[in-house]
Amino acid sequence: MDKHTPEQRRRNMQAVKNRNSRIETSLRLALHHKGYRYRKNCKKVFGCPDIVFLRERIAIFCDSEFWHGHDWERRKHDFKSRQDFWIPKIERNMERDRKVTTQLESEGYLVLRFWGEQIKKELDAVVNEIELAVISRRK
Repeated sequence: MDKHTPEQRRRNMQAVKNRNSRIETSLRLALHHKGYRYRKNCKKVFGCPDIVFLRERIAIFCDSEFWHGHDWERRKHDFKSRQDFWIPKIERNMERDRKVTTQLESEGYLVLRFWGEQIKKELDAVVNEIELAVISRRK
C-alpha cells in the first residue's frame, strides 16, 4: 500500500530529474576543476550521455540506483505496491542501458557508467578513472 495520496505521489515523481541531478553536477564540477571540458547531455551522441568527450569518444552515464536497477535481483522484491508497473519499467530501463552501451561501443565510444552512490562516496576515484580514460584516448 502506498503511503502517499495519488496527488503527493504525482508531485514526487514530477520532481525527479533526468538532467542536472546532484550526482551528475558534482561529477561535472569535479572534472571542470581538473581542467577538463566536455559536452553535457549531448543529443548528437546516441543515448544522450550525461557527459561526453567528443574528440576522445568517451560517453559517461551517471546512473541512479533506483531507476537503473542497481543490485536488481535483490531489490526487485522490495516493491510493495504496483509491482506489475515498477518491475517491468526498471527492467526496460536496464535493457535500454544495455542497448545504448552496445550501440556506442560499436561506434567506437568508450562507455563509462557510474552509480550515484559511487559518485557520492568515491568522487576522486571516479574522476581519476575518467582522467585515465581521457589520457589514454588522447594518445
